[in-house]
Amino acid sequence: MLKSFNLLKQLGSVGKSQDATDLLTEDLVMVEQRVEPAKKAAQVIHKKLLGCLQSQLGLDTERRMKKLPLMLLSVSMAESFKEFDPDSSIRKVLEMCCFMESHLAATLADFELKLEKEVLEPLNKLSEEDLPEILKNKKQFAKLTMDWHNARNKSQASTGPQAKHNGLKEEVEEAWRKLESIKDQYSADLYHFATKEDDYANYFIRLLELQAEHHKNSHDFLERNISELKENHSQTDSQENNSKQKVYGEPLLTHLYNSGREIAVPIQECVHMLLHTGMREEGLFRLAAAASVVKRLKSSLDGGVVNHSEFNDPHAVAGALKSYLRELPEPLMTFELYNDWFQAAGEKELTDKLEQFKIVLKKLPSENYNNLRYLVQFLSCLSEQQAV
Repeated sequence: MLKSFNLLKQLGSVGKSQDATDLLTEDLVMVEQRVEPAKKAAQVIHKKLLGCLQSQLGLDTERRMKKLPLMLLSVSMAESFKEFDPDSSIRKVLEMCCFMESHLAATLADFELKLEKEVLEPLNKLSEEDLPEILKNKKQFAKLTMDWHNARNKSQASTGPQAKHNGLKEEVEEAWRKLESIKDQYSADLYHFATKEDDYANYFIRLLELQAEHHKNSHDFLERNISELKENHSQTDSQENNSKQKVYGEPLLTHLYNSGREIAVPIQECVHMLLHTGMREEGLFRLAAAASVVKRLKSSLDGGVVNHSEFNDPHAVAGALKSYLRELPEPLMTFELYNDWFQAAGEKELTDKLEQFKIVLKKLPSENYNNLRYLVQFLSCLSEQQAV
């Protein structure tokens, strides 16, 4: 305020000057030197800001939003998730992402509309209207100053008749009146610029404020919704994992507990399929099947859904069964009883051997005993069939 008051006093004293060299005070000369850089800064920054926009000028928020890349991304997500079944986790995540990208597009459109109204339009007016008018008066001031100097020099150098001298004097006075008029206008322009300079600087501060507001709103929205998305996705994964527990590589007791079964799925399903297709197959547990078929069958068993008609190669079924037994963290016959089994098998007399096997079998956990018994019964049946 004090700076503006002092400048106003200086401008008031300018009008009393009768020498063109004193028409502008030192402070006004300093103000004058800031006009051209201000115009250039406003022009350059306005142009660069336009390049930062992702939407078209002059549109309302809704119409801007439709043309934003973020909105096009949201639309693509909406089209993509329709291809998935309603229970797909990918569909559920894409649905949420679609909503979030759409909201971010709306937030961006609103930010760019505010930026246009509160920064771009004022900068454009400053660089294309307000400051060019001051510079136009500056140019006129310089021209009329030169005209006044020329008229005065011509009058002072005149040696002709008095009438001619009087005419030249009138030209000097007329040139001075014009110079005084433009000086008043130009000085007023400079004073106005000086008093508004802080307002012009605020355009750039407002740019940063709008950016901060936009990024904060976007960040808060993303943080809040990503947390919700992760929580929901985690719950979905947990539910799916509970309903579709992996079988291969899982401890036997864990699988039986989760599935509510007495016999493991791979053992029971593979035995059922082999009873129909593999009882007379030569080299059933010796010959290898196509790895891709075995892998597909294992995936089906892991998922809990097996279409028996899809797997008519008994060697692939036998391969899936052997793979399950190999991948058990602890074998059916258990690590703990390894030495007992070894000692029982070492008995020379068959009667003693069978008696020792019965003793070891009684030491097995019930889940191991039930599945081993089921498997041995199948192998016994297979042996009888292939012996015929």
